[in-house]
Amino acid sequence: MDAVCAEKLVHSYAFAGSKRRSLDGVSFTIKQGELVALLGHNGCGKTTLARHLNALLPVQSGELTVAGLDARGSANLWKIRRACGMVFQNPDNQFVSSLVEEDIAFGLRNFGTPEKDIPEKVRRALESVGMGGYEKRSPQFLSGGQKQRIAIAGVLALDPDILIFDEATSMLDPEGRR
Repeated sequence: MDAVCAEKLVHSYAFAGSKRRSLDGVSFTIKQGELVALLGHNGCGKTTLARHLNALLPVQSGELTVAGLDARGSANLWKIRRACGMVFQNPDNQFVSSLVEEDIAFGLRNFGTPEKDIPEKVRRALESVGMGGYEKRSPQFLSGGQKQRIAIAGVLALDPDILIFDEATSMLDPEGRR
């Protein structure tokens, strides 16, 4: 099964009274289990494409299927977001709580994880990114790399079928990138 399939995907932004096309007929397929890196200069549409894959931007034109779900319209919006976890370029955009453990637990609660299972899922997610023991810390007092690892842990705790990283390693040292 294909994890993602895009056909002639188009997206334009309105800017200063005109439209600027960010995606112009993009077509590709990603199979389950594939690891894909998208490279390009600033402003070429990488983040726009990533936001389509997590249903954060609506499909304006073309076809997009994510985790077997049609991304056109709003019918599958929440199912796609549940199946497709996204780590943003700036980790501060993901934090919603003043404690690391509460921030990671937020997503789990939103997805209906039983309360009794949340502490263990938080612990495992933090351990997986080398941040065990940071549960009671505030994200605002962490370094950029630590914040990024916490943001990654927050997505990993949800155990999505598809992971999208929008320059998620930009603040990490070589060891953290691995």
